[in-house]
Amino acid sequence: MNKLLISIVMASFCFSCAAQDISLPNPQRTGGKPLMEALNDRQTTREYSDRELDEQTLSDLLWAAYGFNREDKRTAPSANNRQEFILYVVLKSGVYVYDAKANVLIQKVKGDFRAKTGKQEFVAVAPLNLVYVVDLKKNSAEGAAIDCGYISQNVYLYCASAGLGTVVRGWFDKEDVRSALQLNEEEEPILTQTVGYKLQS
Repeated sequence: MNKLLISIVMASFCFSCAAQDISLPNPQRTGGKPLMEALNDRQTTREYSDRELDEQTLSDLLWAAYGFNREDKRTAPSANNRQEFILYVVLKSGVYVYDAKANVLIQKVKGDFRAKTGKQEFVAVAPLNLVYVVDLKKNSAEGAAIDCGYISQNVYLYCASAGLGTVVRGWFDKEDVRSALQLNEEEEPILTQTVGYKLQS
């Protein structure tokens, strides 16, 4: 009887852990502003509402940033197709890793760690902070810098098209980020990027 009870408790615990992952809806790959209009509207935002992003917007944003647009190729190029970045998604509910193939956010840490992703006050207010982490087994931090720029520009263009605000940030405490995201020695944070709705004046 005790073994049965333990099995039930363990099964419930495992289910509750798995339930923290977020299965995103399929990204909408059509629509949005024409490219030239998005480029014209691209800008940096440093004041944000705390309004959360809905799951469809989140899915579209992450696909635009670093999703797969072909069987094994992404929306952002990388040198020798290394695909060296791990896209960390920091929400109020926790720290997630974006699984682009499955279109799922895999929860790595539960809790609100947004403030740990940067020095500016708005990082704790905006609903989303992205952290671009390079897998050092695939590329060096220096070698990955250009590839990181492609991803962050994809985010800028998506936000310009969708009426969202964003700012890419290099001002963060690397050790705070490493601790909050529970990175291992082969993972190095390169840049962070805040996304959210612009604060209406």
